[in-house]
Amino acid sequence: MDSDLNDMSRDELLAELVKLRNAVRAHRDSSGHDLCWHHPALWNLLPEQSSIQPVVPDWPVFLRGCLKYRQSLDEQLPDAPRFNKEFSGRDGA
Repeated sequence: MDSDLNDMSRDELLAELVKLRNAVRAHRDSSGHDLCWHHPALWNLLPEQSSIQPVVPDWPVFLRGCLKYRQSLDEQLPDAPRFNKEFSGRDGA
């Protein structure tokens, strides 16, 4: 699956590494409502394309998962700053 790496020069490999690190940093630095979104831009950095569609839970199951995720943030990051800005849409989050 990663055989394309075998044909890359050292400079090409370094450029690929920097690109991937920057993508991981952007994902890591997501905050606020952006934590709730999937990140296809990150997945699109892979050389192979996938037609796999995410399986989306029904609303009650999905919302229970959101609550568990938010509770896990309280447990793992109890001192993280908080805010109460309402979500206003994907581009205005």
